[in-house]
Amino acid sequence: MSSEDTREIRPDSPFRHATSSRDAAPQFVLPLVVRIEKAAPPSRTDALETAARAVLEILADERSTGEGEWARAMRDWQDARIRKVVRRARGAEWRKACTLPGITVTGTGADGERDEAQAEVAAEVRVFPPVPLDGWPKELAKLQVSGTELDDPEPPAAPDPVRPVLWFSPELEMSAGKAMAQAGHGAQLAWFDLSEADRKAWRETGFALSVRTAAPADWRALTASGLPVVRDAGFTEIAPGSCTVVADHPSLRGRAGR
Repeated sequence: MSSEDTREIRPDSPFRHATSSRDAAPQFVLPLVVRIEKAAPPSRTDALETAARAVLEILADERSTGEGEWARAMRDWQDARIRKVVRRARGAEWRKACTLPGITVTGTGADGERDEAQAEVAAEVRVFPPVPLDGWPKELAKLQVSGTELDDPEPPAAPDPVRPVLWFSPELEMSAGKAMAQAGHGAQLAWFDLSEADRKAWRETGFALSVRTAAPADWRALTASGLPVVRDAGFTEIAPGSCTVVADHPSLRGRAGR
């Protein structure tokens, strides 16, 4: 979280960039695979929003809680550094990835509306139960991490003020794959802070949310607002401790600054 966040920061927070007790635990990673077909890649914003929703879907899934089949893996993952890695697939690679246990989440498409006629341009992201850092299934291990360079055909519209917004830093540049992982982190931090009632309400909307880049003039205020802030561990692309995303959920706005 941001050094300007007024809430208490646990010394062993899984999102803290400094060395902590979580580093001594076995390390796991949450795999996400985005479908990128050459002829019809998704838009960048749709891919980021879909990745964030995929993380929320697996957190809320009954298989991830209690005695569910994924619960142990989810606990082991959250007991260590919370890492997410996004890889890309197309064609046969995507079909093979979909044979593994997981959840596929479909985006809204370039126009922001679910439309069967535009299914080929809507983002598709499949999220899998956590795996050991060096123990990826062969169907996923061979997929490429690089090459997730996506664009928005037009600037996204202003976000709905009643919908959660994941605000990205205007000061950092990231590949689409890196940004998808950061969006997932932001969504997860919001999930951690919500009450059970608020989680249920969000789930009933299909985890509706927006991803936008904050205006430079607003970024400092956002990181100091008391809302959840992702600080990257610095494993790839950006410096350790960089503030990447502020999770602006309506149910958290009133609690900010407590």
